[in-house]
Amino acid sequence: MTTTLHKAADRDTADYGWLKPSHYFSFGQHSNSSKIHFGALRVLNDDYIAGGGAFPTHPHENMEIVTIPFTGALKHKDSTGGEGIIKAGDVQIMSAGTGVQHSEANASATDPATLFQVWLFPKERNIKPRYDQRSFNVSDRINQWQYVVSPDKDDNALWINQDARFALSSVQAGKSISYTNKFSGNGVFLVVISGNVKVGETLLGNRDALGIEGTDSFTVTTTDDAELLAIEIPMNFR
Repeated sequence: MTTTLHKAADRDTADYGWLKPSHYFSFGQHSNSSKIHFGALRVLNDDYIAGGGAFPTHPHENMEIVTIPFTGALKHKDSTGGEGIIKAGDVQIMSAGTGVQHSEANASATDPATLFQVWLFPKERNIKPRYDQRSFNVSDRINQWQYVVSPDKDDNALWINQDARFALSSVQAGKSISYTNKFSGNGVFLVVISGNVKVGETLLGNRDALGIEGTDSFTVTTTDDAELLAIEIPMNFR
């Protein structure tokens, strides 16, 4: 097993007043040749959006874009006709495909919103753009993985145009949870949303992440209550 540690304190950050992002990988004006992507995972942004803040309409193409809110609510509208409001417990996905225009805004004029936005390179390019969102029962992820994004219908998750899975878990203190790849040879980008955990001999704290490859399974042990996100992605892609 080979691992790459991404400490929360080492992320590039910015402050635009209404938006305060932290980038796990190179994004926008922040360029780092050692952190361009992890396999098919290109972008993972940890965003704080102030009340009334909004991303104006802008384009994307040939990218799978997943949004996971933690607090507040986010309003989405795009050129496919996709429209909705997502909040904690919801997950949203958009296949940009041949090209899509969309906007995102804090649904509240006063309360902040926090979220992860994740971009993956697609399995098939130039597909018809699509949008979907779903509410998940957060109690179904206690001490187990809840798959929220997957190409496999058996996972009862939002469909993605990639051999990738997103799984969330709320693990109680002192417990262990193992992850096994759906697709042999994939890597996993594990993010500690909150809490403190251990993978092998590596200690991870709040918002730390670990890129894991060269194995199809690993175990996470918690030292206190922890919220986890596992993003399984192909390491070799075209």
